[in-house]
Amino acid sequence: MKRILYLSFYFEPDLCAGSFRNSPLAKELAKQADGKVIIDIITTLPNRYNTFDVGAPAFEERDNITINRVLIPKHKSGFADQINSFKTYFFEAEKIIKGKKYDMVFASSSRLFTAYLGYKIAKKQKIPLYLDIRDIFTDTMNDVLKNAILKTGVLMVLKNIEKRVFNYATHINLISGGFRSYFAKYKKPAYSYFSNGIDPEFLDLSPSPENNTGQCLITYAGNIGEGQGLHKIIPQAAKRLGDKYKFLVIGDGGVKQKLLEGLKAENVTNVELKEPVSRKELLEIYKKSDFLFLHLNDYDAFKKVLPSKIFELGAYDKPMIAGVAGFANQFINENVPNHILFLPGDVDGMVSQLKNYTYTTGFREDFIRKFKREQINTEMAKSILAYV
Repeated sequence: MKRILYLSFYFEPDLCAGSFRNSPLAKELAKQADGKVIIDIITTLPNRYNTFDVGAPAFEERDNITINRVLIPKHKSGFADQINSFKTYFFEAEKIIKGKKYDMVFASSSRLFTAYLGYKIAKKQKIPLYLDIRDIFTDTMNDVLKNAILKTGVLMVLKNIEKRVFNYATHINLISGGFRSYFAKYKKPAYSYFSNGIDPEFLDLSPSPENNTGQCLITYAGNIGEGQGLHKIIPQAAKRLGDKYKFLVIGDGGVKQKLLEGLKAENVTNVELKEPVSRKELLEIYKKSDFLFLHLNDYDAFKKVLPSKIFELGAYDKPMIAGVAGFANQFINENVPNHILFLPGDVDGMVSQLKNYTYTTGFREDFIRKFKREQINTEMAKSILAYV
C-alpha cells in the first residue's frame, strides 16, 4: 500500500486556521484514499495559545490515518519561541519517519518552515512534494523586522530556502489569489488556488435573536498578535463609539499587552477581554453578538492574504466589520454583502461608517454555497492524490 507523509504544524484539537484547514482536509484525503493509501500525519500537541490547554494523544490511529503529535516547548508566540518550537518539530519529525519510505509528501505551511521540512524529506526520498502555502513568510518578515541588519540577514536566508523549496515542489496550492504574482517566478510547479472555506459547524445556523440590551456587541475572536494590530484600532474606536457599543475580544497572543496598554491609555471601559474558548462555545458567543470583527495590521504582506476568518464570520447572518487592505478588501467587497469595510488602522473610517450604518441581518446564501469547506476539500484531495 502507498503512503503519504502529511505535515501540518497545527491539527485538531488545536484552535487556529491551520488546524481548521488541515483536520477536515486530511479526513477527506483518507476517505478518498481508503484501501489504497495510508496517510501519516506529523503535527504538534495543541500549542497555539499558551492559555488554552486541551488534551490530545501523542499517537492516534484511525483507519488509514496515523497521527503523531510532537510535544513542543511552551511558548507565547514570540519570534524566538516560534523558532525553538519549529526546531523541536523538525528534529522529532525526522526521528518519526526514520526508516520509512513514502510515495509523496504533502506540507501545509504558513511560516515556510513546514514547507522546508517537506522539501528536505521529499528531496532525500526523491518523491513528489505538494505544498499548501497559507502565507508568504518572507513578506511578513520584511514588514515585521525593524532592525535593518537583522532584516537583511534573515531575508537572505529565507529567500535562499524559499528558492530551493519552491523550485523543487511538484505542485503548489496558493490559499489566496493575491499570492499569484509573487509565485510567478517559480515556473516548475503546477499551481492550484483552493482557498479556505466554511466549516460544517458554521452551516445551517439559526437566525440571530433580537438584541434588546440597547448596547451593540462587536466580537473579535482569534490571535492577538502584531499581524492583527488590534492595539491600533480597538482602544481608539471604543473610545470614539462610547457605551452604546461594546467590544468583546477573545484570544491570546504576543501583543496582548500592547492592547491592554492601549485600553488603559484611552481609559475605556467598553472593551472586555476573554481567554480563548472552544469552538462550540465560540459559536454561541457569535450568535449573541451584533457585529463580527476582523482586522489586519497595515503591512504590505497582508495586502496579498485572504484570512480564513472571513469564511467563518461570513457564514453568519450578522454584519461583518473588516479592516483589511488589498486582496482581502477586494474579496469581501465582491463576495460578502452586508459589511463595514475600511483600511487597517483607519479609526475614522470605521467609526463614521458604524455610526451611519442601518442595522440589518440576513444569511449570505450565494457566499455559503460557493465556499463550503467540504466542497473545496473534495476537489483538493483529488488534486493531492493525483501525485501518488
